[in-house]
Amino acid sequence: MMMGALYGRTTTTTLLLVLLIVSSAHSFYLPGVAPRDFQTGDALPVKVNKLSSTKTQLPYDYYYLNYCKPKNIVNNAENLGEVLRGDRIENSVYNFQMRKDESCKVACKAKLNAGSAKNFKEKIDDEYRVNMILDNLPVAVLRQRRDGSQSTTYEHGFRVGFRILDNLPVAGIKEEKYFIHNHLSFRVMYHKDPETDSARIVGFEVTPKSINHEYKDWDDKNPQLTTCNKDPKNLMQGSFVPQEVVADKEVVFTYDVSFKESEIKWASRWDTYLLMNDDQIHWFSIINSLMIVLFLSGMVAMIMMRTLYRDIANYNQLETQDEAQEETGWKLVHGDAFRPPINSGLLCVYVGTGVQIFAMTLVTMIFALLGFLSPSNRGGLMTAMVLLWVFMGLFAGYSSARLYKMFKGTEWKRNTLKTAFMFPGILFAVFFVLNALIWGEQSSGAVPFGTMFALVCLWFGISVPLVFVGSYLGFKKPAIEDPVKSNKIPRQIPEQAWYMKPVFSILIGGILPFGAVFIELFFILTSIWLNQFYYIFGFLFIVFVILLITCAEITVVLCYFQLCSEDYHWWWRSYLTAGSSALYLFLYSVFYFFTKLEITKLVSGILYFGYMIIVSYAFFVVTGTIGFYACFWFVRKIYSSVKID
Repeated sequence: MMMGALYGRTTTTTLLLVLLIVSSAHSFYLPGVAPRDFQTGDALPVKVNKLSSTKTQLPYDYYYLNYCKPKNIVNNAENLGEVLRGDRIENSVYNFQMRKDESCKVACKAKLNAGSAKNFKEKIDDEYRVNMILDNLPVAVLRQRRDGSQSTTYEHGFRVGFRILDNLPVAGIKEEKYFIHNHLSFRVMYHKDPETDSARIVGFEVTPKSINHEYKDWDDKNPQLTTCNKDPKNLMQGSFVPQEVVADKEVVFTYDVSFKESEIKWASRWDTYLLMNDDQIHWFSIINSLMIVLFLSGMVAMIMMRTLYRDIANYNQLETQDEAQEETGWKLVHGDAFRPPINSGLLCVYVGTGVQIFAMTLVTMIFALLGFLSPSNRGGLMTAMVLLWVFMGLFAGYSSARLYKMFKGTEWKRNTLKTAFMFPGILFAVFFVLNALIWGEQSSGAVPFGTMFALVCLWFGISVPLVFVGSYLGFKKPAIEDPVKSNKIPRQIPEQAWYMKPVFSILIGGILPFGAVFIELFFILTSIWLNQFYYIFGFLFIVFVILLITCAEITVVLCYFQLCSEDYHWWWRSYLTAGSSALYLFLYSVFYFFTKLEITKLVSGILYFGYMIIVSYAFFVVTGTIGFYACFWFVRKIYSSVKID
């Protein structure tokens, strides 16, 4: 009765916490930088960003294609995260004046040589999109929602162009023709302040068109096109012909801009960008997953509490010598349960690294939950993760040293060096190879040498010294005492049943933690690889907490069964049991690659699997550490609760 009431109260509290976190994801959302007020006639410079494609995952600089260039191309100040994401924000020839409509304005005239035409055709083939920014708002194309509702959603950026199949006079032969979007119809929405007459920009839309512009005489100062009216209501003369991409042909780039007053307030201007087509599915999936995991957690906790209490009570009631000699189960291996494992130094390194990743993830999520890392703050999430990783080296060194000292290790400097260099070294090696491949493709996604050097400086200049400081503090602490003494001679482990063999139990242990996160994983992969905004950090935090609980519980349960079958090699197995969920994560990423993505290039495929290996490896380290610490606490607790002579 008491247990049921306690469980009921805990469930209610958990549900209230869930609702609070979900609501905080919206109530604490900060839309980014401070608002800017514009008066009528104020200059509105449009900035250009990278060309992006979900088919290749290789971003390119906007001016990689033969678009109109300003006299001086200026790279705007970028943070570390923007560079790592491949963002290259530069000035452009597109300049508006606040609340002043312009029609059929010529940006420039460009002649396409063979190389330029080839580049345009390749980017049209790979479905590249052009990204622009006005007052920190990305340009978007309107589209109808897939669920048929009246509300509209945005596609990020506009297509470079399109292609069509044209029938040739020869029967059965078709020719592909490529057309470029050389006319851009911009629409800027603004919210007006009735008192001051100033306005704030709340929307930036574009409708791309392909028009084969014609002119009689070209005047650079005041070009007059016969295919374009100055009348904003009827911009195009008659039925226009699209602009084909042909070598040695001139292309005239034009644009028009209109301003529209909007009821949307500045604080809500990102809402349309963040609107998801499948938000209902997202809600139901998360709640369903949460209910299942809460139910399983309650069941596991109740079973473990009842079984353990019975075991401890029985062991403590054994009085006669004969009964003590006939003891069975986990008490039988008390003299070996705390024997240091094989490769104990490596376990210390991985546990320390796991603590570092866990601390970085937790602090990043808290900042994201409060809205400081919203999508409007480009590169903010990546920058925060890199810097937090560097500073959390202190916790890595401390936890690794504490465990190493408990195992009676003597080479603490070597252990500290491994903690500081093993995981980052593997990551850096994979990242360097992938970056070389991106560099070979001439993509703007390649991290420049200067940024690479800055990352190395952060690693060697801040992270490594902090790991040593943490390690020093950890070694100064007294060693963790075992609750029972270890026997001098190791006990022989009896033959194990097939379902208690290490490989089977480790693989089974990873299913439940993966099951808790795989729904949210779909949305995260979609945001990364399909250029969508991810902002539901409230949900993500809930899933992260569920992951912690499931990793801890499944590891404790399997560790209990392992000790009951007189197998005391629990140190590494507890780490691998929870960490095996990373294997399922990687397998899911393979499934996602073949079912959701349209990647055809070899380099793009290598990039995808290279980055997913890095993510899976980090997931293995952090989940393994959670499982290890849960099991470590559990084993110490049960052996300190029984009387052992």
